[in-house]
Amino acid sequence: MRRTLLTCLAGAAAFAAVVAPLAQAAPAEPVAAPAAGPTADQLRERVTGCETQVSAGLYAEREGMDQDIPICGTGTAVHWKSGMTIDCDGQRTDVCNEDTDPAYQPETAFPQSDGQPLIASELPYIVLPLASDIWDYQDSDLAGGTVVAIVYEDKVVYGVVGDLGPSGQIGEASYATADALGIDPDPSTGGASGKVVDYIAFPGVVADPIEDPAQAVSLGEAAATELVG
Repeated sequence: MRRTLLTCLAGAAAFAAVVAPLAQAAPAEPVAAPAAGPTADQLRERVTGCETQVSAGLYAEREGMDQDIPICGTGTAVHWKSGMTIDCDGQRTDVCNEDTDPAYQPETAFPQSDGQPLIASELPYIVLPLASDIWDYQDSDLAGGTVVAIVYEDKVVYGVVGDLGPSGQIGEASYATADALGIDPDPSTGGASGKVVDYIAFPGVVADPIEDPAQAVSLGEAAATELVG
């Protein structure tokens, strides 16, 4: 009886020695990462067309081009479709300075919380046209730091309103915005032409401080999710 018991115990130990490594080697079930805001296609579909035109007239993509871009509204967002020219204004960096950008300016319309200009090569931001008879961005409850979603191809970048530009043009964004979207960010030769970029601003949704990109992403994903319903 004792010999039988010992034999059984030895057999059980041998079986456990074989099974244990197999159990340890078994792959864990993959855990799906939570979705981080709507996809580019979801946002693009939501702003297709122009439900309500909020601008009194139309903008050009660049100087000398046709004025055929309206500013539109959905109720919870203000949006437009344009190309992208590169803004390198603000604090000087290796890629944004007088040598790299013939139109370089050392200031931005909306400064950081410490009073210094924004850093175009680091902070995703867009440029709004100066107020005019066509449209005054303040009438749409937009301001410096207002959170925006910028959509290009399969990418979505969240940033802020960071600067002001010519009153008759729209479709300009910082070096960092273009770089994150996969658009050539060179201020002299880069950018994107044609109505290939969707700009979606969320009135009343403001990143504070303006230079905090993580806050723009967090607030932007929530606002974008609400927009697509």
